[in-house]
Amino acid sequence: MSTTVRSPTVRLGSLSLRVSPRGLLVGVALAVAVAVLWFIALLPGSDVMPVSAVLNTLSGNGSPGDEAIVYDWQLPRALTAIEVGLALGLSGAVFQSLTRNPLGSPDILGFSSGAATGALLSLTVLGTAALPTWLGALAGGALSATLIYLVSFNNGIRVHRLVLVGIGMNAIFVAANSMLMARAEFYDAKSAANWLIGTLDGRGWGHVATVGVTLVVLVPLVLALAPSLRMLEMGDEHARGLGLRVELDRFLLIAAGVALLSAAVTAAGPIAFVALAAPQLAKLLCRSGTCPLIPSALMGALLLQASDVLATTATEHTLPVGVVTGALGGCYLMWLLGWNRRA
Repeated sequence: MSTTVRSPTVRLGSLSLRVSPRGLLVGVALAVAVAVLWFIALLPGSDVMPVSAVLNTLSGNGSPGDEAIVYDWQLPRALTAIEVGLALGLSGAVFQSLTRNPLGSPDILGFSSGAATGALLSLTVLGTAALPTWLGALAGGALSATLIYLVSFNNGIRVHRLVLVGIGMNAIFVAANSMLMARAEFYDAKSAANWLIGTLDGRGWGHVATVGVTLVVLVPLVLALAPSLRMLEMGDEHARGLGLRVELDRFLLIAAGVALLSAAVTAAGPIAFVALAAPQLAKLLCRSGTCPLIPSALMGALLLQASDVLATTATEHTLPVGVVTGALGGCYLMWLLGWNRRA
């Protein structure tokens, strides 16, 4: 006689989520791993500050110099890495679920490049006083999403058309970014080039606040739309048959995904690989047929925090984190497309 194991339902007010036991276990394990890496990221190196001094500072007994290192340098950087990773992982899960394609990542669909174009206009042409970087990234991400959506729309959205249009738009925005870099002043171009690679150097509490507020607002929205996202994965016809407002819910999910991505791009630049790989790795660990939202976000935080720790400890802060994520992303993409024949 077979038995059916029902997934428990978690309720937060009017919001209810069905959580699988394995997904819950994976989520807890990822959260613990992120916490461990967060503490490791607080350590500036034994030659700068021993572990005991970091612990004393966190307990409120550090010297003014130690407090400056931990609270003004290490802590905001570590928190920014976690928040940006959460935003990228969740955004990647939304877009891969909407496109029903493991390559339907904002990196590939052109949303990251569009947000980067808006931020580069702020950094190299208009100036941050006239156009704040966060607003430029948000405007660029919104413009790219609008263009991709309008060009893809033909009596509704077709998933394969959305992916192909996104790849084409990505090439256009990459070309625009190259043009902006070529025409910029030397020092502006150098600063923008470091940001364009993807970096967490010099990140402060302003970046923590920007991405943090975005997560507080948009994570509940995405979770509230999770049932609609799962219905959209079955196809538009099935979703309409279940009473879903297909275009409205898809628009809200795209808007939330773009806003999450734009906040991440503003804080750390267009970091590659994380939004692409995090949902698939979380899906693999959870043994789920879909990209699990919370595990995907936690996996994104884990990947970005681990990449930053690797970049800072192995190269003594000389290597931007985007270089590490890009190298890992290339290996992952080859595995996804070639080495893993079941993909």
